[in-house]
Amino acid sequence: MNTAKRVIVVAMLLCAVGAVLVMKRRRPETDPVMPPVESVASATNAAAVPGQNTGAGEALPRLVDLGAGKCIPCKMMAPILEELKKEYASTFQVQFIDVWEDPEAGKEYGIRMIPTQIFYDTTGRELFRHEGFLGKEDILAKWKEYGVDVAAAEKE
Repeated sequence: MNTAKRVIVVAMLLCAVGAVLVMKRRRPETDPVMPPVESVASATNAAAVPGQNTGAGEALPRLVDLGAGKCIPCKMMAPILEELKKEYASTFQVQFIDVWEDPEAGKEYGIRMIPTQIFYDTTGRELFRHEGFLGKEDILAKWKEYGVDVAAAEKE
C-alpha cells in the first residue's frame, strides 16, 4: 500500500474514533430508560396502545424503525419497510420515525444510532432492538423467532 493510501486510512480511522468519542460525551451517564408504552404509543401511534386494537379485532405486533430521510442505510431500508407494511399489514405494523425531523422521538426511544429497529409484541413490550441496516429476510426471521406467523401472510 502506498503512503497516500495509508494516510487516508489512518485519517478515516481517526475520524471514526473521534465520532465515537463525541457520541459518548453526548450520551447521558446512564442508559436512557424506555418510556412507558403509553407515552411512546400516544406520541407516535395510537393503535399501539395496549388494550386497543387495530380495528380488525386484534392488536398486532409492531416494528418501529427510527432513522432519517437522508441517512444512507435508512434510505436502503425505506423500500423494505414499505414492502413489509403492504405485504404483512394483517400480521404486524410497520412504523418509520424520522429522528432528524423529530429529535424528541429519538430520546423517547433511547436510540444511540440510526437506523434502529425495535420489535414490540401485541401489548407494547419491547422484544428486540437492532442498530444498523436490517434486511427483509432478517426482519421476517426475527418475527418468526418471536412466534409471529409470517408464513400465513406470505400465502395471501
